[in-house]
Amino acid sequence: MQAKSSSFSCRTGSFFPRTVAPLTETLQMAVIATAVGALISLPLSFWAARSTNPNAFWRVLVRGILNVIRSVPDLLYAAVLVAMVGVGALPGILALLLFNVGIIVKLVSEAIDTNEDGPLEAGRAVGATQAKINRTLALPDAWPAFANQTLYVFELNVRASSVLGLVGAGGMGLLIDSVRTFYRYDQLSLIILEILIVVVVIDVASSAIRRRLV
Repeated sequence: MQAKSSSFSCRTGSFFPRTVAPLTETLQMAVIATAVGALISLPLSFWAARSTNPNAFWRVLVRGILNVIRSVPDLLYAAVLVAMVGVGALPGILALLLFNVGIIVKLVSEAIDTNEDGPLEAGRAVGATQAKINRTLALPDAWPAFANQTLYVFELNVRASSVLGLVGAGGMGLLIDSVRTFYRYDQLSLIILEILIVVVVIDVASSAIRRRLV
């Protein structure tokens, strides 16, 4: 029994170096997709909110497009994008980007609509443009919700990017698929343990950041 345990530790220990590069790529995919998705989502959130976009046509159009984006699973996006741009991290980043925009815009625009309309109405009463009202009055109120949701999707991205590789979209998923194919459950256990540790560390860090920002 002791010999088997020692052999298991030896095999997983020698396998660990192979997981470093895929794990790093997974984190890079999550960071890039979160950063770019947040930049795109911020103006779209104001377009999708009733109080910051009085134009009903554009508001409904933005919400409709985002509803379509959210209705497609990220794994399906990754499979289609792999067929379009090839195997690697790029289709994974693009799939996460679409997922991020759909989630952040919905949650932040709903948070904007729950804020008080009084300051925005006062801004319109003195003749300020909608863009200036959004930048000077709505953005400070929306910032805590935006930061909170961005950190939330970053956590989701780390988990999601770990499995997108199952369809060829880079990251840890490619390695998971290879060890699963050969029934190397000892190595699969090590991968799952590494992902769990990373997710816990990110959760603790993001909670600390939320307490400072929100």
